[in-house]
Amino acid sequence: MADNNSDTMEFEAHRATYEGFVNIAKISALALFNVLLCLIMFTFGGTAGSIFGWVMVFALLIAAAIGMALGSRGWIPGAAVFVLSGILAILTSAG
Repeated sequence: MADNNSDTMEFEAHRATYEGFVNIAKISALALFNVLLCLIMFTFGGTAGSIFGWVMVFALLIAAAIGMALGSRGWIPGAAVFVLSGILAILTSAG
């Protein structure tokens, strides 16, 4: 039978794993929303939308890498790229 002592459990390791999982979940959710905006730019933006869509895809990859390195504040670069992508999607799709 398993020994369920609190002394043997590594709560700090579990906590660090959980915080890492939550951080990756935030970064992934922002990346998915950003890809959705890029697809909108590809579909409705014409030539300018295609160019800005590819630029934002590469910016997303860089922001995700930086976000993973930042730890608990890793959502900030992805959110900045998401806002910029949203503005560009509105501007390129409105014409």
